[in-house]
Amino acid sequence: MTAGDTPGATWPDGFIDTLRTSGVEVSTSFGDVTVSVPSNEWVPLLEELRDRGGLTYFDWLSAVDEGDGRFTLFCHLYDPDSHRHVLARTEVSGVRPTVASATPVFRGAAWHERETAEMFGIGFAGHPQLTRLLLSDEFDGHPLRKDFVLTARVSKSWPGAKEPGESGDGSPSRRKMQPPGVPDPSWGPRAGGDGDA
Repeated sequence: MTAGDTPGATWPDGFIDTLRTSGVEVSTSFGDVTVSVPSNEWVPLLEELRDRGGLTYFDWLSAVDEGDGRFTLFCHLYDPDSHRHVLARTEVSGVRPTVASATPVFRGAAWHERETAEMFGIGFAGHPQLTRLLLSDEFDGHPLRKDFVLTARVSKSWPGAKEPGESGDGSPSRRKMQPPGVPDPSWGPRAGGDGDA
């Protein structure tokens, strides 16, 4: 499908129009189709895209932290025969957001859901083995959340970062700047110190 095509024209039996009439939000941009549903319709949408839309190839699944406890979950599906593809998305929210697992529809989603659960803290109900994938069991937190504190920025100075007065040229010193991602000066191993190791 090219940018000038009607979105439903190259899909089987007016599939895109059928999605629209069933309440799925459909948007197109430069020939790319994005479909959005509430989180309780996530798995039925993926089944519909696979069974009626012919999108049998699961490409990837991930999330984005939108802030304020809201997350957008994305899944890219593809039809290798017709080269059609769709970006499906849904929103979840809360301290421990949860959505139904896509693994009953696409077995390949298992690894992606494990990574997304680990990095964003999103639960996938019905996942066969939602265990840690990349981080150690002792690791605390979800590194791709916006509220995750970047501890390395407090523990070790960033190379090349210079504050006034550190160059030895006698210029006046000012209050130390707090590295991005650190909540306040009282946090971390150097709390209350002047920041020098």
